[in-house]
Amino acid sequence: MSAPLWFQVTSLTILALLLLIDVALVVRRPREPSMREAATWVLFYVSLAVAFGGLLWIMAGSENGAAFLAGWITEYSLSVDNLFVFVLIMSRFSVPRRAQQTVLMVGIVLSLILRGGCILLGAAAIERYSWVYYLFGAFLIYTAVGLMRPEDKDGEFQENALVRRARRILPLAEDYDGVRIVIRTGARRLLSPIVIVFLAIGTTDLLFAVDSIPAIFGLSQDPFIVFTATLFALMGLRQLYFLLGGLLSRLVYLSYGLAVILGFIGVKLVLEALHTNELSFINSGEHVSWAPQVPIWASLAVIVGVLSLTAAASLLAERFAVRRAANAAPRPGVPNIPAVPGVLEASDRTGESGSAEASSASPAAGPPLR
Repeated sequence: MSAPLWFQVTSLTILALLLLIDVALVVRRPREPSMREAATWVLFYVSLAVAFGGLLWIMAGSENGAAFLAGWITEYSLSVDNLFVFVLIMSRFSVPRRAQQTVLMVGIVLSLILRGGCILLGAAAIERYSWVYYLFGAFLIYTAVGLMRPEDKDGEFQENALVRRARRILPLAEDYDGVRIVIRTGARRLLSPIVIVFLAIGTTDLLFAVDSIPAIFGLSQDPFIVFTATLFALMGLRQLYFLLGGLLSRLVYLSYGLAVILGFIGVKLVLEALHTNELSFINSGEHVSWAPQVPIWASLAVIVGVLSLTAAASLLAERFAVRRAANAAPRPGVPNIPAVPGVLEASDRTGESGSAEASSASPAAGPPLR
């Protein structure tokens, strides 16, 4: 069953007010939040999402509550992965630290608008054509294969054709002036480079929306659950950007975990499409009886389990890398002498006593072997 209409209207109203308050805070105080402030807001939004999932569980049943939690966790993970690209955009265009909060807020609002449109289109398509599940499933599997090659995140942001065209035709100033869009230079009015940043963020958000919406529809076809899960995933993303900071580069296996999750949801969509098949060239237009339906609790367990393993593996990999680097670093007082074939070290020729004598006489021994 779906959530009552009054619950849906009340929830969307409260969430819209929270989003407006967040926007107002950025407009009034365009600054970098402190770590404590960012952590407080992230914890607030995460707690709010979990509480909303519990309310939905009570108001609309356990299946809808679990679908919201699974969808929110998936979208939140994809949003964290999207922060990698935001970092590259900020670095590529040298956005001042004080202006980054405004840029992120604009990006989040644009993402919400674009994803809202994609949700409406996706819900209408699914309602009318059941074969859309095949397209969504195939697209998610294709996206999962692409995520298995995360080397693009190590490079720089590649400007798309629209951004390159805008840089050529727009009258742009050389430097930023806070978050102002129009800058007066002598008698001329020029656009701030922040306009190009907004354009890069917006076009990137569109690609993110195309990637993420099929994933959430693979977990629930209720537009209210899909939209609220997406909205909760975006709320607090601005503060999460400043909270994580360098931690983003430490989640080295996040792309692999997301690839497994998207691949799993893609296969789930294809199986669901087979179960409700209406295409004449597949099983003569009849439902495929052997195609299983994956329950939502299994999807939730897979998503949580994969993300937990991904985070643990990333942190362990970093710890091992730090340990290897520490072992490979030269120790104080021990010369880093390259090994010469056929030449034995002093300790091998004379033993421990000889080694001690050699070390005591090392200042007069001349330069190291090369």
